Amino acid sequence: MTRPRDFLGSYRLVRLIRVGHTCQVWEAAKTDETTRYVLKVLRPDLRKNREEIAWFKNEFECGKSLKHKNIIKIFEFSVESEVPYLVMEYFEHPNLKLWLRAPEKIAHLSLKIIEQGAEGLFAMHEQGWIHRDVKPDNFLVSNTGTVKLIDFAISVRQKSGLAAMFSFGGNKIMGTRSYMSPEQIRGKNLDPRADLYSFGCVLYELMTGKPPFTGTTADELLNKHLSAPVPSALVQNSNVTPEFTELIRKMMAKKAEDRPASMWEFLKAFRNVRVFKVLPKPPADMTPPDDPMTELLS
Repeated sequence: MTRPRDFLGSYRLVRLIRVGHTCQVWEAAKTDETTRYVLKVLRPDLRKNREEIAWFKNEFECGKSLKHKNIIKIFEFSVESEVPYLVMEYFEHPNLKLWLRAPEKIAHLSLKIIEQGAEGLFAMHEQGWIHRDVKPDNFLVSNTGTVKLIDFAISVRQKSGLAAMFSFGGNKIMGTRSYMSPEQIRGKNLDPRADLYSFGCVLYELMTGKPPFTGTTADELLNKHLSAPVPSALVQNSNVTPEFTELIRKMMAKKAEDRPASMWEFLKAFRNVRVFKVLPKPPADMTPPDDPMTELLS
């Protein structure tokens, strides 16, 4: 007999996939369907935290409107017995950050990852949203190179016209420090070029295995985004071409106006450059690296 606690609303909890810093991620199913879903459930200690619930609602408001093959589908936000949860498309694959623990396994998929990641972001921008947290952790990647953009908790609607001229991003820094654009750090009003900068940081890490900037303190790291020269991916990986190294450098320009004007402009440039001097070959073993967060399940 199935116990009541094995259900959230009409969804049966099949298997706990992982536990994150704020959420549990479950495989789930409806009793009258064979389709699998993912339920993103707030951890018990955060279920009355108004800010965390607001982020959940924001992720739903953004995600429900995004329709693209490279963006994870979000179907529902609900609260059952004071448990807030999101219902999402089932796509159980590692994120890019995890794959980068074994970069030799995904180097041959880099071209697919770049193109599909950019297409997902471009679709999001075209529908009026700015992600604000573009990082390797927020791209799920299958072992054949299919990419899904995830996590819209801090995404915002792009402002235009007078609203853009007379608004500011606010004093609270939102995002992940290793990938934040200078204008995001300064709390300015953002446009899609902020995501372009962050995606440039992701591409640098994809090519080299490490983020472009590191620091011993948060302030040191943020200051490097604001003023340090963009490092060369070619110096870290001799197989990267000079032209792609230069494209990454442009994406990470300190001033938004010096970057490609949009993700579409980046895609056009990307499709006309050679990324590698020699194309990486597929490895014999494509087993994903172990996820350290699964240790929390024991």
